Amino acid sequence: MISKLVLVLLLTLSLTGKEFKKKVDKKHNVYNQHCLPCHKHLPYSLEKIYMLYLKTFSGELTFKASLKAFLKEPLEETSVMPDEWIENFSVKEKTILSDKELDEAIDTYWELYDVRNKLH
Repeated sequence: MISKLVLVLLLTLSLTGKEFKKKVDKKHNVYNQHCLPCHKHLPYSLEKIYMLYLKTFSGELTFKASLKAFLKEPLEETSVMPDEWIENFSVKEKTILSDKELDEAIDTYWELYDVRNKLH
């Protein structure tokens, strides 16, 4: 009887874990599809870019608003990237994402690299 209970419990936990992973993957879908493919080939990691934005725009609201504004209208003058980066790679192209998708991707970006989440 106890072995059946343990088996049912393990199966439930296994299925719950898979459903949780699906929800997390779906939640980060825009970020995974539209941000990671380009950035994984660049010498500056997304984490390093995050730190540059965080150093420049320390609060969550200013960080997200400035990143969104830049992605919608990328200009050399508003980039936080070092001059040598811009000389070598130029400024990125304007985003093709809708405002809703862009907000979702930026929220995911913030959530993944937020240093406060790593302090717990």
